[in-house]
Amino acid sequence: MPKKLYIRTFGCQMNEYDSDKMADVLAASDQLTPTDRPEDADVILFNTCSVREKAQERVFHDLGRVRALKAERPDLIIGVGGCVASQEGPAIVARAPFVDVVFGPQTLHRLPQMIRARRESGVPQVDVSFPEIEKFDHLPPPRVDGAAAFVSIMEGCSKYCSFCVVPYTRGEEVSRPLDDVLMEVADLADQGVREVTLLGQNVNGWRGLGSDGAPLDFAALVEYVAAVPGIERIRYTTSHPKEMSQRLIDVYAREPKLVSQLHLPVQSGSDRVLAAMKRGYTALEYKSIVRRLRAARPDLSLTSDFIVGFPGETDADFAATMKLVDSVRFDGAFSFLYSARPGTPAAELPDPVPHAVAQARLEALQSALDAHYRAYSDAMVGTTQRVLVTGHATKDARELAARTDNNRVVNFAGGAALIGRYVDVTITRAFPHSLRGEAVTA
Repeated sequence: MPKKLYIRTFGCQMNEYDSDKMADVLAASDQLTPTDRPEDADVILFNTCSVREKAQERVFHDLGRVRALKAERPDLIIGVGGCVASQEGPAIVARAPFVDVVFGPQTLHRLPQMIRARRESGVPQVDVSFPEIEKFDHLPPPRVDGAAAFVSIMEGCSKYCSFCVVPYTRGEEVSRPLDDVLMEVADLADQGVREVTLLGQNVNGWRGLGSDGAPLDFAALVEYVAAVPGIERIRYTTSHPKEMSQRLIDVYAREPKLVSQLHLPVQSGSDRVLAAMKRGYTALEYKSIVRRLRAARPDLSLTSDFIVGFPGETDADFAATMKLVDSVRFDGAFSFLYSARPGTPAAELPDPVPHAVAQARLEALQSALDAHYRAYSDAMVGTTQRVLVTGHATKDARELAARTDNNRVVNFAGGAALIGRYVDVTITRAFPHSLRGEAVTA
């Protein structure tokens, strides 16, 4: 009977990508097959996130729930990976002694050896080191499920924003070599992938060398990926405004495979708060980037991230954020209440914003953002969109679900033969979180 692997993933798309790689590694080494039921698993892994306080505590809550499974089956392996593992290290085993392996984002490729060492020695294994790019050299070829795939092009971040733990949990920025990225993209394309999303904590900070030894930037990488036969669409996330170079903006003007959708986190519209966050730009500089992007790609859909209630944020600071939202007219955003992360400079800042005040600001911000999102959706009604069909619709398996260029879900009637293909769909109706469409017939 095949052994089974259960993975619970918290946090960002990088973690989703890493979880897929954990499954690939353990399928190749131990023939483990995925299961959605932890009680059926021989190995249980929690791939953690430490960006939000609740996500960190949820991990220990979930560990408590599987403790009984370990008591029933001592051979069960329980592991904690990701950013909480990187941050806490041996403290996880001290708090939850039934945990067998603790590993960081850069050591997930060592899982088979760690599990083997745990079984042979009876001692919990902890490895949260930063062996730079080594993990990519030890991962099996990616498994393809559908016509879209993620490709990680770099690890870590060197920006050291005052609120963020990523540089401490994932390390400094390290870029994958150009040839490695292109080989993975070409391999995916050969297996039917038509759309790739380039992933990194600060993806537009990628740097590499060409075959002649000349330095390359992220703009050049996008153009190299666009030249891979079979690739029809390119996305990337997450980017930093400081690295949104004119060269990258110019790619939007000349490369149609780069989608008309960009996630560019701003965090605040107040220069004073941006300085305290150590973001490295002003609201005016951010708006200048947006103006140049929209000049290069007039139909660009721009989404962002916001933190509300940062220490010392005043009513005037928040008003500046609302003014920025009204000026830029974002097509959606992730917005959060500030949550102090241990070990970050912002955790030591004075003047915390009262929770009720921060919550009221967050609700006002989300209301404004939602209004802009709905307006963009309404404007799409009557247009014809080229969409990638990703599978059956969630609510009605007789219908299909697809993604538009600007990353909206559109449901429409169609046969399963269209899954994995690009089709033209006329948008007939806009809902709060999806679109309705009709396939255009020739």
